[in-house]
Amino acid sequence: MAHLARGVASSASDRPAAGRYPHVVSTGRFTLDPSIKVLLKDLGVSPTRVLRRAHLPADLFGRGPVDLLPEEYFRLWEVLDAESGDPDLAVAIGRSISVEMFNPPIFAALCSPDLHTAAQRIATYKPLIGPMHLQLDNGDEGLTINFRWPPDTPPPPLLAAAEIVFWVALARIATRHDVRPVRATDPWLPDEHAGLDDYLGVQVHNVPTHAITFAPADASRPFLTENEPLWRFFAPELRKRLSDLQVTASVAERVRAALHETLPAGGSSMAAVTRHLTVSNRTLQRQLKLEGTSFQEVLATTRESLARHYLGNSAMRTAEIAYLLGYDDTNSFYRAFRTWTGTTPDTLRTAASEAPAIV
Repeated sequence: MAHLARGVASSASDRPAAGRYPHVVSTGRFTLDPSIKVLLKDLGVSPTRVLRRAHLPADLFGRGPVDLLPEEYFRLWEVLDAESGDPDLAVAIGRSISVEMFNPPIFAALCSPDLHTAAQRIATYKPLIGPMHLQLDNGDEGLTINFRWPPDTPPPPLLAAAEIVFWVALARIATRHDVRPVRATDPWLPDEHAGLDDYLGVQVHNVPTHAITFAPADASRPFLTENEPLWRFFAPELRKRLSDLQVTASVAERVRAALHETLPAGGSSMAAVTRHLTVSNRTLQRQLKLEGTSFQEVLATTRESLARHYLGNSAMRTAEIAYLLGYDDTNSFYRAFRTWTGTTPDTLRTAASEAPAIV
């Protein structure tokens, strides 16, 4: 889980409007929580071997909280998976979570009154935790937690599966009820995942969307671990850390993150982004100019990056990709893609599928 890194979430009074949640761009380093040493011990994995294979300092776990770059963070998870050799390692990680484990995001989530609030809190502060963010949707089917990863860097399969397991483990621990999601999807689903299906109580489907959905009754089921006074104790420091992160993120990074949110809904205009960032068009243009770029340049590079990701890591049709990138028709997407790359989406997809695997 990205929850092995330090971070947590917003108080009930900070709750955003239903269905839309703020996203802050991370500055690119994530604080690994010292509790990972306990996790490795519980899993029977050698910390020394993990660090050596991940090309990380041998004394990393003895330094207290340490900062990792995204590639280092992902590499750590890849090596953990390889060292364990357990096809059900994500489930084992979920079973290791307990009320007694003082891990900030877990503890803060457990202080919440219900799963819905816990998800809102973690979603708000996810940029402090790792290279992903959460989008929450509330519909007739219930609460859906969508996991959004960097478009050009797919997560290790173990990490993706562990994110799904985390939410089920959290709900069961906090409610003392056998909560089962109504749906779970994972684009990076391991070949062997019967153990994962059995733990969740639902079959995980291998589709492009990475998400988990809980029924309305389970999303609002009271947490027996609720502790609002303790949450209020944690919240001010978390808000300060999030504010510091916002200050250090460049304007272009914030625009790129906003586009990740608005493009799937057709929001490719500057007006859509300025509404998301609560700034004026003129202010945004001026700030981007000071950084040596423009809105159109950020929009084009963001669309190209997302297009390459979708073409290389999913089976989505070109028309579906065009829609997710905010284009009104497929022809417009084809023209733009040729301008960016000098080739067509179909040619790039074919080349990606024929490329030899990197061992």
